[in-house]
Amino acid sequence: MGFTTIKSKHLSASGAIIGGSSRIKSVYYVHGAGVGIIDIKDGGASGTTVATINTMAGVGEYQIDMPDPGIRCTNTTSGSYALLTGGVSFVTIFYD
Repeated sequence: MGFTTIKSKHLSASGAIIGGSSRIKSVYYVHGAGVGIIDIKDGGASGTTVATINTMAGVGEYQIDMPDPGIRCTNTTSGSYALLTGGVSFVTIFYD
């Protein structure tokens, strides 16, 4: 297995993770008292949902590591995107 350089993107609202192809490795998030959803999309805001993370009601912070080799986003034009709804305060997405 080769080594890659892991990068990260911090978002406090919905937004682009990276403008090209990527492989999502981990998602760290903080949420408030309400339930929330983090949708990872391939192809920008209107792209295909490749992962959905439901957050529980209750203040907390969590990290979810994706199984190897990660979640592949192949859209080289619009890239990967994180849609944050509900009680999600912010996320940090780790990718290569």
